[in-house]
Amino acid sequence: MKMVIIPLAEGFEEIEAVTSIDILRRAGIEVITAGLDVDTVIGAHNLEITTDSKLKDVLDYNFDAVVLPGGMPGAANLRESSELLNLIKNINAKKGLIAAICAAPIVLEAAGVLKDREATSYPGYDSEMESANYSEERVVVDRNLITARGAGAAAEFALEIVKYLVGEDEAFSLKEAMFIE
Repeated sequence: MKMVIIPLAEGFEEIEAVTSIDILRRAGIEVITAGLDVDTVIGAHNLEITTDSKLKDVLDYNFDAVVLPGGMPGAANLRESSELLNLIKNINAKKGLIAAICAAPIVLEAAGVLKDREATSYPGYDSEMESANYSEERVVVDRNLITARGAGAAAEFALEIVKYLVGEDEAFSLKEAMFIE
């Protein structure tokens, strides 16, 4: 079974986090949510999520992917975590999946994994992704990197992750079952 970490920081975008968690779990992917240094994290719109663990307690797990929800100040808070930046670098080095939506691609820039890669983000964050080849597509896939524009693309983003990790058939089945256009 594939294993994914979804780190959450204060001010995360709830739709992006919950949609990713839900769709990945429906696909049979093990999803570990991790607070940077707390067990309960409050999103940008005051939704509280109790995480599965703290980031420091799962750093030695063998994750197949890291998925970063955006939102502000959530993405900025993720970017400040040296533990998370190192985890992203390690997963990328072993060609694991790196995925970020909304403002979260700025974390990937800080981790140094966007250089010469095609990526997108919420409008206005392109200036903080100087090493990337910026695209305005809703969801962009560049080898082991998936990025998306924002909350309105959350389901599409999560389905691309499912497609990458467990295959197109599973992604299509979920899309049909959930009536996603």
